[in-house]
Amino acid sequence: MSTRVIIVRHGESTFNVEQRVQGHSDSSSLTERGHWMAQQVGAALQGIPIRKIYTSPLKRAQETAEDIYQQLGSLGIPAPIPMDLLKEIALPAWEDLPFAAVKERFPEDYRRWQEAPDTLVMRTLDETGEPKDFFPVLDLFDRAGLVLDTLLPQHDNDTILIVGHSGMNRALICTALGLGVKGYLRLQQANGGISVLNFAHGRHQPAQIEALNLTSHLNDPFPEPRFKAHTLRIFLVRHGETNWNREGRFQGQIDVPLNENGRAQAATVADFLKDVTFHHALSSPLLRPKDTALAILQHHPDVSLELEPALAEISHGDWEGKFEPEVEAQYPGELERWRTTPAAVQMPNGENLQQVHDRVVTAWEQWLEAWKASALTPHNVLVVAHDATNKVLLCHIVGLGIENFWLFKQGNGSVTVIDYPLKGGLPRLQAVNITTHLGGVLDRTAAGAL
Repeated sequence: MSTRVIIVRHGESTFNVEQRVQGHSDSSSLTERGHWMAQQVGAALQGIPIRKIYTSPLKRAQETAEDIYQQLGSLGIPAPIPMDLLKEIALPAWEDLPFAAVKERFPEDYRRWQEAPDTLVMRTLDETGEPKDFFPVLDLFDRAGLVLDTLLPQHDNDTILIVGHSGMNRALICTALGLGVKGYLRLQQANGGISVLNFAHGRHQPAQIEALNLTSHLNDPFPEPRFKAHTLRIFLVRHGETNWNREGRFQGQIDVPLNENGRAQAATVADFLKDVTFHHALSSPLLRPKDTALAILQHHPDVSLELEPALAEISHGDWEGKFEPEVEAQYPGELERWRTTPAAVQMPNGENLQQVHDRVVTAWEQWLEAWKASALTPHNVLVVAHDATNKVLLCHIVGLGIENFWLFKQGNGSVTVIDYPLKGGLPRLQAVNITTHLGGVLDRTAAGAL
């Protein structure tokens, strides 16, 4: 079974502009800009064979779905199907109120909402009219699980589109990845943002996140930080393509240079990031990331590149230089173990993922402390590395173990955006595996060996 699920947050709404709590309230509708966002989403999705569109029945989501459908309707897609389970998180005590009023009237609950939302409890009535405790985030995740349980069996080998809300979309993605409620504060969903999940085994195994929160179609290369003046933003880039990527040959720590397409990708990434004001730049010392970083820094002549050996690619040991059939012939069954239980594989005369994790994460945390200590407001850092090292870092950032290594896709020349609040709190993935600058919503870069 293989199912692709594209998830879109509704366009800008009247309550978004007024900074009011929406939740289950249906008093909010799309603004003029919100309709434009939805139309841009539709244009960005043209050419993708979407089988069906499912939408929250709340007005702001349904209007978004209808605008997308108008862009895609000529492709023979049925009209959007409302699904009650896709409604936004229910916040009965707060809905329709300005956030400022919620913060003033419910300070302790608001603190919980910002720091540990799964512990937020509200009083509501049960079916008999008796008061009961209601946990909004837990209810949201229960519904997200039911959405996936309902839709995935119906759409084997299909691509479907879900139009929802910030909270619901994050719950869907966290549930699909196996993050659970601990991931709720670690993911961002911008108005009109596009995310892509690939389910190779239905609900039996976690999905792969092909892309998170793409906003390039909205003339925003990447989402804005929540608190721009107090944020350390890291742009994590994978190097451009090499011939060995294209051929599917394991390269690991062999110093394979960029090929012609890889150099073109590096130039395209450089143009994509040229308007970012970088304060620091860090790269693996191997040629392919270093040359990608230097291409980016041509637009930033005042920023020097620092090389960090700990960011080097995983050492594949005796696999390096070999194609997959050669590895399978010499080490029967190990490739399948690498694909299914990567944390259990020891590369012969090379590394295992725990060793990669230990060196990469130790260096990462040391650099974070240095960057935070020298942080301006805002503060942007460029980091260019490899497929495996980036995936290990992403597992660390969202609180997953290295056994979840394959959950994150990192295409050649892709950009991932991570925000660290300078005043404390969890890091947040603003966007993952942006490859729109290289040709559309879906990642069409080389899918060869590491």
